[in-house]
Amino acid sequence: MNAAQRDYDLLVVGGGINGAGIARDAAGRGLRVALVEQGDFGGATSSSSTKLIHGGLRYLEHYEFRLVAEALAEREVLLRLASHIAWPLRFVMPQVPGLRPAWMIRSGLWLYDHLGGRISLPKSRAVRLAPDGYGAGLDPRITRGFAYSDAWVDDARLVILTLRSAQAHGAALMPRTRFVSADRRDGGWLATLEDATDGRRGTLRARVLVNAAGPWVKPVLDATGGGHVPATVQLVKGSHVVVPRAYPGEHAFILQNHDKRIVFMIPYERRFTLIGTTDVAVASLAEARAIGVDETRYLLAAVNRYLARPLAEYDVAWSYTGVRPLYDDGSSDPSAITRDYTLVVDERDGVAQLAVFGGKITTYRRLAEAALEKLRPWLRPARGRWTHEEPLPGAVHDVAVARDVLRARYPALPQPLLDALFRRHGALAGEVLGDARTLADLGRDFGGGLCEREVAWCVEHEWAAGADDVLWRRTKAGLHMNVAQRTEFARWFESRRHRPVTTG
Repeated sequence: MNAAQRDYDLLVVGGGINGAGIARDAAGRGLRVALVEQGDFGGATSSSSTKLIHGGLRYLEHYEFRLVAEALAEREVLLRLASHIAWPLRFVMPQVPGLRPAWMIRSGLWLYDHLGGRISLPKSRAVRLAPDGYGAGLDPRITRGFAYSDAWVDDARLVILTLRSAQAHGAALMPRTRFVSADRRDGGWLATLEDATDGRRGTLRARVLVNAAGPWVKPVLDATGGGHVPATVQLVKGSHVVVPRAYPGEHAFILQNHDKRIVFMIPYERRFTLIGTTDVAVASLAEARAIGVDETRYLLAAVNRYLARPLAEYDVAWSYTGVRPLYDDGSSDPSAITRDYTLVVDERDGVAQLAVFGGKITTYRRLAEAALEKLRPWLRPARGRWTHEEPLPGAVHDVAVARDVLRARYPALPQPLLDALFRRHGALAGEVLGDARTLADLGRDFGGGLCEREVAWCVEHEWAAGADDVLWRRTKAGLHMNVAQRTEFARWFESRRHRPVTTG
């Protein structure tokens, strides 16, 4: 709790993508903003997604036309403002007998092509699934399908870069700081906070409080006396598995399952395929700490109906699970619960709290704008909408040109290392490398494409405080390491916890 001041216009509780987006937007409007997060930024739901910027093709079946239209429009914005960590991805849906008929898929894709307004990505079309094309790796009996466009994003890095922008605009950011409680007092909020590392407590004042705590939205409401808010959250567990490349090509698959759900297969980290997701309603966060064996088998069974070479449980290289804090719309089917966001204002005695229910990564920027609009009666921003124009840190106009410039600037460094750094940091990769000219200048090589100089950057500029923060969120280097390398890195990182992580 080392904020430079203790009086703010806005206190945001929750350092996931929605909290980050609101803090950035508000700070850029000239408001005094503080954000607190009990763990690592983006350490929960926001780093456990399917890594997509998409309209949500399947949401059309639930008549979520407003959500799909907004998400498709936002897809264009994010591809422009975060070009180094988000890029277009072609999706292929194989057509199989007994599931959604071709006319239904064509109709849905036509809507998908047109709901979002003007789009830059290729439109949908019917395709032949040839063994030397989109059908490579599939059961050869599957010969027809449809292709359409969406986009991929590094979700954890999207959170970090949004927060770096928020900080640049003046926001005070406090990771590993627990929100204990807050009381309405003297026309505002008096919040009690606790340092998660040493237990020390302190207070700060804010005119308005935003509860963007995701799965913890209800406990935060209870801690502010707002438990009577007429909205509830439904926790839905979503799990993924990562396997070695299951098929050639840079396209993704959207696969229909016999329970009417869909499962994605997505190229991931060059050498892997990401498979997800599940939808399992849970009563508490404790029920969603790890992927279940039944979920792993469900995902593998879903893709094995399509693959020429079936996958087995021993093929799983990594798995992760997250909890979606969805707005409870009364649906008994977890897959049918709306992915749209609901913003609820609890105002008493002239003091307001805004609680965020639901939402998806794709629409986080628009959610932030909607939140600031709802809070307009209690805040007086000096500026209007702006986040649709300013790129996130590291964004580049032309990815190919910027990558080539980085390679030319560091000719003695391995190209795969430079490319990995560029995928994570974009135009900031040169700042990460600094004056390095040889591999020796980068400090210790931990394996998996991770060097000591990048670790130092993550600690000094991206709030990394633990080994997992670096291995699985700031980078995905942990996926490219073996167990011994990950163990050794964790030991090394812990040994330097109280010393600066720097390189010569």
